[in-house]
Amino acid sequence: MMRLLVIEDELPMRTALVRTLEAEGYRVRDAADGIAGLELACTESFDLILLDVMMPGLDGFAVCKAMRDRGREMPVLMLTAKGLIDDRVAGLDSGADDYLMKPFSLRELLARVRALLRRGEKEKQVPDLLWLGAAEIDFHRGVVQRAGNEVSLSEKEIGMLRLLVAHAGKPVAREKFLDVVWGYNAFPSTRTIDNFVAALRAKLEADPSAPQHLLTVRGVGYRLDV
Repeated sequence: MMRLLVIEDELPMRTALVRTLEAEGYRVRDAADGIAGLELACTESFDLILLDVMMPGLDGFAVCKAMRDRGREMPVLMLTAKGLIDDRVAGLDSGADDYLMKPFSLRELLARVRALLRRGEKEKQVPDLLWLGAAEIDFHRGVVQRAGNEVSLSEKEIGMLRLLVAHAGKPVAREKFLDVVWGYNAFPSTRTIDNFVAALRAKLEADPSAPQHLLTVRGVGYRLDV
């Protein structure tokens, strides 16, 4: 499950953001000022930080720069009422990945969050060659070789396998496949994921009816054991 940090000094806005993100299935921590937020960002692991700019003591620009100086590379989405071009440039120069001006719609906020999380997933390193039992996956060529036979992988199958490899040994929710591989502007159902997994098992597993590597996690999604 993705972990997000909300750093926002206005209580109504902070509460609304936390509730909205939790309703989407994210685990959320929050901080009421830049100092507390910076401490959390530098001591805990997060997949994304939502960072207000205008805060007393330590503003968002300073927080973001301090995080980057300390080697914290998680994506940062800046939230601010300041709409001048110079302010947006300052936010990006401080190390932010995206910039959303208040007031904003929750729909747009969630779209930006998903886009940044997808970008982070794509940046995770996956080897070009991977062995699963007797099956060799060649991500560069987009093929699987097993028992002397070679079969092609579709673009979506490659995307799903890359996501599973990046989280090897951990469950990946069906909704996460949809967000990362299909994208938030596409509208497949979770049943689509099940169909693709069945096709992958036929290519990867010695016995697709009793898989040893691409396993079902009941009520969640799927897990890859390498």
